[in-house]
Amino acid sequence: MRVELARDGGANMSHLLRKLWDDGGQDIAEYAVMLAVILVLVVGTIRLVGSNANNAFSSVASSLQ
Repeated sequence: MRVELARDGGANMSHLLRKLWDDGGQDIAEYAVMLAVILVLVVGTIRLVGSNANNAFSSVASSLQ
């Protein structure tokens, strides 16, 4: 898919959305699946890093007391 850049950001975004819509239902479904996989990976990474960071900060806080 080729998207030309426009000088107006709003026009560029509407052109992109129109192009995605015109590509057909199968392409939209593929984009939705890719987005879902990316979101699962991002949420899983954030949860893993968040819990490890919480444990590290708790350990540091208890050693300072």
